[in-house]
Amino acid sequence: PGASSPAAQHNIDPHYTFDNFVEGKSNQLGKAAAMQVAQNPGRAYNPLLLYGGTGLGKTHLMQAAGNLMLKHNPSMKLLYVHSERFTEMMITALRNKNMDDFKHRFRSVDALLIDDIQFFAGKDATQEEFFHTFNTLYESRQQIVLTCDRYPKEVDNLELRLKSRLGWGLSVAIEPPDFETRAAILLEKAQARGIPLPGDVALLLARRIRSNVRELEGALNTVAAQANLSGRGITMELVQETLRDLFNVHARAITIQNIQKTVADYYQLRLSDLLSQRRVRSLARPRQIAMALAKELTEHSLPEIGEAFGGKDHTTVMHACKKIRSLCDTDMRLRQDWDKLIRILTG
Repeated sequence: PGASSPAAQHNIDPHYTFDNFVEGKSNQLGKAAAMQVAQNPGRAYNPLLLYGGTGLGKTHLMQAAGNLMLKHNPSMKLLYVHSERFTEMMITALRNKNMDDFKHRFRSVDALLIDDIQFFAGKDATQEEFFHTFNTLYESRQQIVLTCDRYPKEVDNLELRLKSRLGWGLSVAIEPPDFETRAAILLEKAQARGIPLPGDVALLLARRIRSNVRELEGALNTVAAQANLSGRGITMELVQETLRDLFNVHARAITIQNIQKTVADYYQLRLSDLLSQRRVRSLARPRQIAMALAKELTEHSLPEIGEAFGGKDHTTVMHACKKIRSLCDTDMRLRQDWDKLIRILTG
């Protein structure tokens, strides 16, 4: 739409709501923050920044917040735009010499929602314009909601002053869903689309596809289409046949060896030290994290994981998993490391 199009003030997809968002440990905080923002725009958390890998529900939460704001206040001027669209519109405005219209359009809204701000990186003029738009909206307490595919401080070629402003509100990580949430998402999507999905099939899909919600949905659609075209019911056998290649890719993508190497690189350790019997804290903690990641992200049993870590007993692996789970609740630094490693391994 052109710069003067009023319809774009409400260009939120009505299908995205909090009611049809499946909540789990991985996105609980993000959902709570988005709801707070929707109920108190400009006053709760400003800006709200949701960050995490592709296909984890950031856009869903952002647009659900927009829909709830509109429900509470239908006359609210609300604008949703992808970061690349923001740049395109700015270039068009510069070419047509109507930057004033562009500025007015973005700075006169009650809430501005911008997706994937990592694409602002390296675009100096776009960052400059967004910086001033941000300041105007922030000062007049208009709500800003943003998404990014990683923690903004990790985005190269994003201006320091912009990174600093993004930290003024609340930044929340949206993580890949855990097993139970993946299963719940599949059952919810299947029910919404009238797909008869047996529980054991949902559990199989949830166990084998760990990366993101979009891939889960894609797998569900593929299986439903295959069942429909072949006139067969959705069974374990049909799923194994239909998704054989996808399952193989996922099984190859995350191995214990891959996890060990990733953790060693992350903590700048030698792999041989990580797998050694030495118990100094600087090695013991990363080793426990690697074991817990192997339990979380692979199909291997506790004895198999122990074997891969120099013949450790399965109770050692169990202790490591418990320890890391409890530390994730109390140690913010370790929690950030865990989240980052999950993103690296599942990205």
